[in-house]
Amino acid sequence: MICREVVELMTDYLDGALSQEDRARFEDHIAGCNGCTAYLEQLRRTRSVIGRLAAEPVPAGLEAELLSAFRSWRSGPRP
Repeated sequence: MICREVVELMTDYLDGALSQEDRARFEDHIAGCNGCTAYLEQLRRTRSVIGRLAAEPVPAGLEAELLSAFRSWRSGPRP
């Protein structure tokens, strides 16, 4: 497994959603790659901090406005 593949699987790894085979390949890579190990730890800390944040109510209309802006951005041209 290369670093790019490992990075793409980090969230699934932390969520326990990888197959046994992918988990083993992921952990083999992490065991020998300091960069990916550091990134995984950073992601763990970030998720921990975010998990402690209090949910704030979204003002009326803002959710629809944000979704519309995202859809417009997503359907725009890509380089």
